[in-house]
Amino acid sequence: MSWLYLVLAGLLEIVWAIGLKYTEGFSRLVPSLVTLAAMVGSFYLLSAALRTLPIGTAYGVWVGIGTVGTAIAGVVLFHETVTPLKLVSIILVVAGIAGLKLSTAA
Repeated sequence: MSWLYLVLAGLLEIVWAIGLKYTEGFSRLVPSLVTLAAMVGSFYLLSAALRTLPIGTAYGVWVGIGTVGTAIAGVVLFHETVTPLKLVSIILVVAGIAGLKLSTAA
């Protein structure tokens, strides 16, 4: 169950990271509320996952999911450029996430 919590926490991290763009400095109410709710949910689920997962693994996976998801969302939603270096970097982060998962028994 901890891994499910961690993946959901990572997905909510993507939501709040993208949400920050839409809040316009927390001057827009609805995007700000969605962003804050996603932040609270993400941290809650991360803390639930940390009951059984090692902090280094859980935090690394959480940040990795957020990083990869936000980079992809930036390309899709905001038409950010895709370069070969960006693609290789995303692949390396995914490889790191997989490595952390494989190295943890829980």
